Amino acid sequence: MPDMTHVLLQRADGSLLFVEMPASHAYQLSALNLRLHKELSKLTADNVPALPRAVAEVGSLELMEGAAERIGGMDYVNELEATFAAVREGEYPLVSLLTEIRALQAQLEQWYEEEGLL
Repeated sequence: MPDMTHVLLQRADGSLLFVEMPASHAYQLSALNLRLHKELSKLTADNVPALPRAVAEVGSLELMEGAAERIGGMDYVNELEATFAAVREGEYPLVSLLTEIRALQAQLEQWYEEEGLL
């Protein structure tokens, strides 16, 4: 079984989301989340996404019933890419953010293929 880490994200309403990531890539998701939050205020589009904030990385995880939502890293990054690809931005160079998201997406795809999980 590959070594997995969970990135804990907190939504604006306080609810929690655990994103299961390969341990070797969890920091990249946390760093990407911080960068996206830093850039969100610069976007002028009318459909700027509301992103949860990365608040922690945890190793072993056992969720109690109804405690929080859990999602796979590949699924989360795919949703993130689709969300940002749909932003209708005219002023800010959104392509740089999409490039960072897509780079992590490609790395995860390669990791899952190498692990035989795709």
